[in-house]
Amino acid sequence: MVPTPVVLGLDFGGTKIALAVSDLSGRRLGTRTIDSRAESGGAAEAMARGLSAGRELLAEVAPGQELAGVGAATLGIPYDDRVELAPTFPGWDDLPFGRLVRDGFPGVPVRLATDVKAAAAAELRWGALADCDPGLYVNLGTGLAIAIVAGGTVITGAHGASGEIGYNLRSAADVYVGTDERTILEHVVSGQALETTGSARLGRPVTAADVFTMARTQPDAAVLTDEFVRELAMHLANLAIAVDPVRIVVGGGLVRSWDQIEAGLRRALDAAVPFPPELSVARFPSDAPLIGALALGVEAAGVVLGAEAFA
Repeated sequence: MVPTPVVLGLDFGGTKIALAVSDLSGRRLGTRTIDSRAESGGAAEAMARGLSAGRELLAEVAPGQELAGVGAATLGIPYDDRVELAPTFPGWDDLPFGRLVRDGFPGVPVRLATDVKAAAAAELRWGALADCDPGLYVNLGTGLAIAIVAGGTVITGAHGASGEIGYNLRSAADVYVGTDERTILEHVVSGQALETTGSARLGRPVTAADVFTMARTQPDAAVLTDEFVRELAMHLANLAIAVDPVRIVVGGGLVRSWDQIEAGLRRALDAAVPFPPELSVARFPSDAPLIGALALGVEAAGVVLGAEAFA
């Protein structure tokens, strides 16, 4: 029996690295998740551990089978020699990302993408953004970014930076001020921001998930989550006014607290947007970037996936 070719998907996030192996139809054969910052070696060490974990997973679930393609998604904008716009993971921007992935799997075709755009592509083809033209994908994770889908594709922008709303101006006082001299949106609305602010204002180390949990019973934590949702809602409403999307879908780690986030976003969209869009959780709320990475791997292998893939 001839071994079936497989592909590897890698999703390098700010807190975790997710990996999966699938066949060329998109059927997953195995997955694994490791902590991005479990060791003290920094960005280069995390990258090396992720690639090593990928090889280990392949040996475990697809021994002897041909690796036909690798898809790698990452926070920031990946190039062969660097990663742009990845401030939440110190040192990540200095990595020769594409080159390291290719060196980790010599001779195997590789495709790269930002994690949020990979997630949006997965939602566009198989998930909650199917048949939405245009639509918005919002990632609420360690950082903050969105992706715009239109005309059946994910808009990349001139430099691959479309949707990097983490750099948004927050008020008129920010006009004419460089990013290193002002508080950008991601420093206020992101999992990392809520962890930092929550730890400072609540007087003990907390995660973003802790803050949302505490907000159910503690007024001081509820103030933090209200500020978080209100500012996010303002920027989403402005985006919806500009883009006029059919639907906004939300993914990322913070959707675990969707019941505390949804009402504020819905209220803001209904109040401010001339034609309020639909609003929902993504079909793949926690692993859309990984599914997108697998799809990239299949594309690298030269296969066109059907609508039933990853169902």
